[in-house]
Amino acid sequence: MDNTYDVIIAGASNAGGMAACAAAEKGAKVLLIDKQGSSQFLYRSFFAALDSNAQRRAGIKVDKAKLMNFLTLFFQDNVDERLLWTWANHTDETANWLEDNILKPNGGVLRPQSDAHYETIVNTAFNTELAIATPDNGWAHYGDWMIDKIKELGVTLKYNTKLEELVTDDSGAVTGIITSDRSSGEKTEYHANKGVIICTGGYGGNVELMKKWDPLGYKKNVYSDGPRDDGSGILAGLKVGAARDEEPAEIIFDRGAVPVGTNAEEHYQIDFKDPGYFWMGAYPLLKVNLNGERFGNESVPYQFDINAMAKQPGYLEAQIWSEDTMDHLAQFDTQGCSRLGWPGIYNTEENKEEIKRRIDDGMIQKADTIEELAEKLELPKENLVATVKRYNEMCEQGEDTDFGKEKFRLFPVDKAPYYGVIMGGRLLATLDGLRINTKMEVIDKKGKPIPHLYAAGNASGGFFWGSYPDRVPGLTCSHAQTFGRLAGQYAAEN
Repeated sequence: MDNTYDVIIAGASNAGGMAACAAAEKGAKVLLIDKQGSSQFLYRSFFAALDSNAQRRAGIKVDKAKLMNFLTLFFQDNVDERLLWTWANHTDETANWLEDNILKPNGGVLRPQSDAHYETIVNTAFNTELAIATPDNGWAHYGDWMIDKIKELGVTLKYNTKLEELVTDDSGAVTGIITSDRSSGEKTEYHANKGVIICTGGYGGNVELMKKWDPLGYKKNVYSDGPRDDGSGILAGLKVGAARDEEPAEIIFDRGAVPVGTNAEEHYQIDFKDPGYFWMGAYPLLKVNLNGERFGNESVPYQFDINAMAKQPGYLEAQIWSEDTMDHLAQFDTQGCSRLGWPGIYNTEENKEEIKRRIDDGMIQKADTIEELAEKLELPKENLVATVKRYNEMCEQGEDTDFGKEKFRLFPVDKAPYYGVIMGGRLLATLDGLRINTKMEVIDKKGKPIPHLYAAGNASGGFFWGSYPDRVPGLTCSHAQTFGRLAGQYAAEN
């Protein structure tokens, strides 16, 4: 029958694409659907691994036990440690498959990043990062290559096709799905002989689910970069008895510039076109609350900054810097996508250009004095002046005696012109989802697998809790693709 497949996968990006390839390589007849009209632009550019072929060539090997202990501590053991170890034991084979089957045939490479410098416990870092690149150190946007491979393996790919609900038999086993056509609304039922894999992402693009499942996240994030993330796959799993993570997990950037006077509790803009994006917000520059007071160490993982900000009035913060700061960005030694120059997103001149754009759109304020800057940012003038003076004194003495920021990340704000921006969180994705076991099978509240139902990527849970560990760069992409690959293999072998 045309509507019968061995394995059906909902969601055609990182987890789903890998699942489709893995199942097809096992000889399964595969259907891959996606609710949008394309997905190739979603494939992430940083992949985490521990002892991949690319890292071996570079003489890099991450201490697996140390990393697992770090992640357990980071998440306060609010995760399933078995899933952490499942990832650690399979991420290298996924990286190698990606390099051999997707990148090399198209001229791409996995470029290891060896520098993971840190001086304080809060910034403990691991050199897990593999940049998916071209030989000349450009970005390898490999999504089209993945889609080509999916089609080459004989997978049926249907876009504009949304998962509406799962179909079960009398025993509770999942036997298929019901979909709707994006334009016509027409419903279609598909049968799955071996299994259905949910790879539909999180729920950050669904306001009602954010208010219900992550109410603080709704307040502290002024933007959501995932309009596709409507939670539909998670909801479908819940309807057939699946368990779900009971506490939120998120990956949040401290890069959401908003107009002065924004009410963060009523500002949750969902748009992948990056309104208000301010990349330099991830730099550990001077940050103050809406009372003009410094409230913590800015040199922490970027989501920690947003967590601390959420305990301040108005769920917002202001970042303050000077023109002179712009020519010393390299000394801050940021990592991952915020690093200065490739494989970060911007170099110094590009950062300066972004500041000009944000001045033009009214997000960033520029002034000749701190007093004038305070007025433009609507911050208490006396407080901001006192805070900047105190900060400059500590920069001069080379020691942050208030909050312990490293010496190499102290830079004074003492030369006009001065700049400031009001910022909130920028939600990249929610990471809490359907509970799974180490075979990627979705489980119920008793821990028993729901027959023939699997999940991977941000629709799956048990792996993250609370904040994202950005000092393990590439972890979300690797988690999605590694677990997607495993889900495809297990489903095909069912």
